[in-house]
Amino acid sequence: MSGITDFDALRRALADNSEEPEGPARNARAEELLAEAEKLNIPLAVIEALGHQLKVYNYSSEKDKMFVPFARLLRMWDERPEDFDEDEAHSLHWVFKWMSAGMLDQPHVPLASIEKWLAEMEHRYRLAGHSERAVRSAEFSVAAHIGDLARAERAYAAWLAADRDRMADCHACELHGQGAWQVRCGRDAEALRLWRPVLEGEFACAHEPHTVLASSLAPLLRLGRLEEARAHHLRGFRLVRPMESMRGAYADHVEFCALTGNEARGLELLAERPAYFTDTGHPRSRLDFMAVVALLMDRLTELGLGAQRVPGPAGRTWTARELAAHARAEATDLAERFDRRNGTGAVGDRIRARMAQRPLAERLPLGVRTVRPAPVPPPAAPAAPDAPAGPGLPALLAEARQRSDTLRPHALEAWAAVARAAPDGAGLPARDRAEIAEHEAMARGPEGLPLFERAAELYAEAGDPGEALAARARAAYVRALTGEVDAALATVTDLYDEVLALYADEGTGVRQTASVVMSRARVLMRRVHEAAGEGIRDGRFAERALAAAEAAVREVLALVEGCGGEDVRLAARAAEARAMLAELAALGGDAQRAAELFRRAVDAYLAAGLPWFAVEYQVQIAALAHQAGDLAGAERALRAALEHGGPYVEPIGRAQLHLQLAEVLGGRDAPEEAAEHALQAAHWADEAGESGTLGAWARQQLGGFLLRRGRYAEAAEVLESALADLEAETHGDGVVVQARWWLGDCLGELGEHRAAAEQRLKAADLARHWPEQQDHATLAHLAAESLGNAGLAAEADRAYARAGELWRSLGNAPFLVRSLRARAWLALGEESGAAQARALMAEAVRECEAALAVAGADREELAAELGGTHRQFAELLARSASEEAADAAIRAAFEAALEQMTRAVAVFAGLGAAGLHSRTGAELGAGWLEADLGRPAEAAAHARAVLAAYADTDDADDTARARREEAAQLLEAAREGEDAGQG
Repeated sequence: MSGITDFDALRRALADNSEEPEGPARNARAEELLAEAEKLNIPLAVIEALGHQLKVYNYSSEKDKMFVPFARLLRMWDERPEDFDEDEAHSLHWVFKWMSAGMLDQPHVPLASIEKWLAEMEHRYRLAGHSERAVRSAEFSVAAHIGDLARAERAYAAWLAADRDRMADCHACELHGQGAWQVRCGRDAEALRLWRPVLEGEFACAHEPHTVLASSLAPLLRLGRLEEARAHHLRGFRLVRPMESMRGAYADHVEFCALTGNEARGLELLAERPAYFTDTGHPRSRLDFMAVVALLMDRLTELGLGAQRVPGPAGRTWTARELAAHARAEATDLAERFDRRNGTGAVGDRIRARMAQRPLAERLPLGVRTVRPAPVPPPAAPAAPDAPAGPGLPALLAEARQRSDTLRPHALEAWAAVARAAPDGAGLPARDRAEIAEHEAMARGPEGLPLFERAAELYAEAGDPGEALAARARAAYVRALTGEVDAALATVTDLYDEVLALYADEGTGVRQTASVVMSRARVLMRRVHEAAGEGIRDGRFAERALAAAEAAVREVLALVEGCGGEDVRLAARAAEARAMLAELAALGGDAQRAAELFRRAVDAYLAAGLPWFAVEYQVQIAALAHQAGDLAGAERALRAALEHGGPYVEPIGRAQLHLQLAEVLGGRDAPEEAAEHALQAAHWADEAGESGTLGAWARQQLGGFLLRRGRYAEAAEVLESALADLEAETHGDGVVVQARWWLGDCLGELGEHRAAAEQRLKAADLARHWPEQQDHATLAHLAAESLGNAGLAAEADRAYARAGELWRSLGNAPFLVRSLRARAWLALGEESGAAQARALMAEAVRECEAALAVAGADREELAAELGGTHRQFAELLARSASEEAADAAIRAAFEAALEQMTRAVAVFAGLGAAGLHSRTGAELGAGWLEADLGRPAEAAAHARAVLAAYADTDDADDTARARREEAAQLLEAAREGEDAGQG
């Protein structure tokens, strides 16, 4: 089955299985290995196999299987303790703690048995000479679980007072337990203070900071520290996701989603772990999991999504409402089993409180793609006879007219409500019907053109010929927007002549006249933009279009300026006209004047109390500032746009504003605030239904900003989410390459080198088609580094070779040399690879020398690279000497290494002050080689050269201080060598 014939083979197999992912497959292999160990007839082999089996059970969903192998180990210890070596004896006592916790987590184990076990543990630890710290910690866990708070407090104090020894849990695990108790006591801030060393990486272990990150989520939310909570969720879930044994921590992340308006992400988490619904090996974590499932399903039901299908236990389909009932029943039953065992109601009280929690944030954007599910509307029910009616038609009309007359947001929606309340305008006067028709036409866009004509007829019927002309003029502008500019211009010109004549005869007012004059100006502006779009910039047509538009806009200003008074419509016309003049100035190449006119338009809108209309032009100001290199000005304008737009800007507009501001802030080297705006951009893109387009772009940017801030785990989560939607056809292959590049950087920092290599290779494959090959070469080189770090030497060598050829084609000698050096080190690590390693390093020297012979301005960089290559060559030769069989060969390798190190000294010396530290490092390397070759006088000479080089350097220079200390050590070694030679 396994080919295990001796103890060493068994140990290798046990070690290999330890590296496998947690779960039933690893557990089954541990059982096979125990059977193999029993065949060897070596007691220690069986002991080690039992210990391995116990460990994999503990770190899995089958924790209930731990007790059998432990009972067997304990019996073997009692019968023949001499069969245990020191490590296994320590391990046996260590897992006493696992048994204590394991019993507590199984409600079928009587409380009396647990108490008896605690006493047994205390007795055995005392016999073995161990501190009582671990015992008191275990006692605390029992007391806290059953709700004996007084005993828990005593045990907690005794735990902290006892000395730490080899049996104490690691610092990270202890701090997790201590912080969890503070949370239980309502001291969230104190818990977070205790957890800080774990969260900041000072203490860590196999399951930390995983559980601390998860446990910190609810306390952070309760304290209002939402940014930290978001970061801990993204960072922590990445750690928990691959670990089957961490159902309790996984539940904390599901709970976080339910409490922050991220119900959709909560469902995604449930779908990733279907076995968590049914695994029974660890009832306590199943209790926690089912409780938060009930919490999440109740939340969905509250949102009107009780009928939505959700992930649940296998074997049937589930709605949110059904799963809520099932999960609550399961959690309640489990809690009752624990409470019956414990003789208290503590577990049930905690679980009921957990299921009854209310959201702590309406919606906390996470950066990853999570779109709030849309409620399923309930079937319409007939109104009760005495149900109160909604607003009457007169009230609806008054509201709609007030909104449209004052240019308030949502005027179209208000008129739509009027239309629903009065189908076909039955019973309404012609004026009201005209307004209903016109606003419906505005809402429909090009499809509403016939309604404009109907509105005009009704305005005429109502005795308002000026408004009838204005309606037809607005229709002409809509027609221009569809591309029929010439026809629209002909129509609006006739209407313009009519309204001016009517105005001159006092047959209409300024507002109606201004509406027609503005529509004509808008149509003429469309002609200008059409000409600009077709590239007709210098022809007479474009000049005439520009002049005609400007004249029309100035007519608007001449008509309305000074006539506004209380009429915000006229004030808005004047502001829009200034914005039009700004657009014309920009098209004419006068960016400075354009910016000034846009600012005047913005000021006019603000003065009129219409800040939401200013947003579009503040964005234009930002764009002009950005083009002029004025990032501060662009930032000010975009911040103002967000401030003035407020809740009135549609979600897609808010997403665009936040994303533009993020890009500007990123350019100003403010990645922290840039990340916040990119996060908001992703959130609003999701709300607008643009997750896969603008949302993906925002997430890509957010990932980059998080990477710049060193928040690698969060950045990786966000970038992986972005890459699920990024497509070269939609977003451009440059965006995709950058996202994979950044993700590779994150994964490398997280130690996930194989995954980093995969991302970098995919990015390189896209970039290989680009005309400029610098990025392709860089990505190939980075992928090679990742492959090497992942232990994939052959694959790394091929990637370095590919990168080297690209560097050669680009004429980039330094990186070509680096790729050759990297290949040399990889070759040295392979069996019988010393000769290949030397050949590659020699080639690196030749390439560097050849480039230096023809170098120009980059001579100093190449010289430093050559010196570094000689030094690495020396180190490689010295390291390869251990592979040589004969002493003579070893000496020859050291002599060759000394020759290369001496060359390095010479090259660095030629760089003067710039090469000082490099030269002294090589001097010391040469000195140690001289000492190894038995030449103490020469070694001492190198040491003195280093001391002389730093004679005038103070101790503030860390490198100089370290070099002097090492030179002193070398001098001492040389003196000892001289003394030994004389003796």
